[in-house]
Amino acid sequence: MSTADRRDFRVAILGAGFGGLGMAIRLKRAGFGDFVVFERDEDVGGTWWANTYPGCQCDIPSHLYSYSFALNPNWTRTYPLQPEIQEYLRECADRYGVRAHLRLGCAVESAEWDEEEGVWRLETSDGPFSARLVVAAPGPLSEPSIPDVPGIEDFRGVTFHTGRWNHEHDLTGRKVAVVGTGASAIQTVPQIQPIADQITVFQRTPPWVVPHRDRPITDFERRLYQGLPAAQRAVRTAVYCGREMLVTGLVYRPKLMNVVQRAAEAHLAKQVPDPVLRAKLTPDYVLGCKRILPSNEWYPAITKPNVDVVPSAVTEIRPGGVVGADGAEHEADTLIFATGFHVTDAPFAQFITGRDGVTLADLWQGSPQAYRGTAVPGFPNLFWLIGANTGLGHNSMVFMIEAHLNYVLGALGTMERRGATRIEVRPEVYDAYNAELQARLAPTVWNTGGCSSWYLDRNGRNSTIWPDFTWRFWQQTRRFDEAAYVVADGSGRALAGLAATARSASEPR
Repeated sequence: MSTADRRDFRVAILGAGFGGLGMAIRLKRAGFGDFVVFERDEDVGGTWWANTYPGCQCDIPSHLYSYSFALNPNWTRTYPLQPEIQEYLRECADRYGVRAHLRLGCAVESAEWDEEEGVWRLETSDGPFSARLVVAAPGPLSEPSIPDVPGIEDFRGVTFHTGRWNHEHDLTGRKVAVVGTGASAIQTVPQIQPIADQITVFQRTPPWVVPHRDRPITDFERRLYQGLPAAQRAVRTAVYCGREMLVTGLVYRPKLMNVVQRAAEAHLAKQVPDPVLRAKLTPDYVLGCKRILPSNEWYPAITKPNVDVVPSAVTEIRPGGVVGADGAEHEADTLIFATGFHVTDAPFAQFITGRDGVTLADLWQGSPQAYRGTAVPGFPNLFWLIGANTGLGHNSMVFMIEAHLNYVLGALGTMERRGATRIEVRPEVYDAYNAELQARLAPTVWNTGGCSSWYLDRNGRNSTIWPDFTWRFWQQTRRFDEAAYVVADGSGRALAGLAATARSASEPR
């Protein structure tokens, strides 16, 4: 029976972004083909398929933003653009032969653990499925967050979120209100400023913006990387080490961030000569507390005559405009929300149900937790890629993803070796791990920098950031720590080839 006709699998992967696609590739390379990948969108890419707003670009250097086993010598810029990242993931899906395992345009609507049968029951837009083990890879930047503002339903114009850009709506000559000044806003506004009649930016909290070192990659460099992959790997290693140095200031010596903050202040002073506007744009918190944003175009764009910055949140939306805290209405025919995503309140937590009918949302009560960012007690045979406290403020998430892939392969190899059908993290191990994480986060700039960021959940707990060097996370996940789990013996089907893979999992490079 072909994959397209089957309804029962050994492994089900939820999502086909960097995490889910990487899991599929690693399984395929290990010689294991009994898996399916569910993806609600029309193609692979995850975040990089959904986010197509003007100027969309990764703020991690290109040479770090790829799988270690599939370096891309063809990047055109030192910081990759969205279309190139999405095309890279498409090429990986083709190159490693996982297309046949994909169910595109198929949304998983619920996943429920069947304790008696020892399987996950999945309800999807294409009907029911079952799987012995689930790898959830929804991605933290997949569900747009739109604030509940009074009057939004009465707005007569066009409304959309940057994460769901409306390409059919021409912004030429429009009066545009942009809500938010995070990463998507500082990339989008410079692109639409030349064509819009008027742009009003509603800024609740100004970001720290640093000079962007993005540049075109030369033809010579690309030819060098194509002919000598070791050269690109050397550049990748150097860039990785440079990014890791930021951890010293973010975690261990927060005062060291003053050096970067002074550079950001100089960048602001140079690009915004107007002292009144400059005061509006100057943050009152320590650099690093919120996401640090690189841009050479943001400040020049918002100093243009057709751009106005309102230093407040939106308090009301009226049929023909948007109102800020000062009570003034700003005319608008287009409303763009650049308000980020549901990260700590991820919707997927509401539809994954473990033992005794408890959902992840029930268990977490607004504060996501996981052991090693991947395993949760009460949810057997479930691994969550780039889960709680695996987010980064300095380096590449692809490195963290690959560390998780090694770890999950180790779990599968353990199940094969033990002839096990169930594997579940011990509650006391889970509790101790998360208590230690929160203790480590307490003195960091993310917790003490004086800001309110999307790193913090509704309970004020930092359930997003990994508070250490990434190589330490790799060190902790390099080998699957079987003693931390209850591994139930049984007569489950063998996972051919995975035991050896688990023993020889190599470092993401």
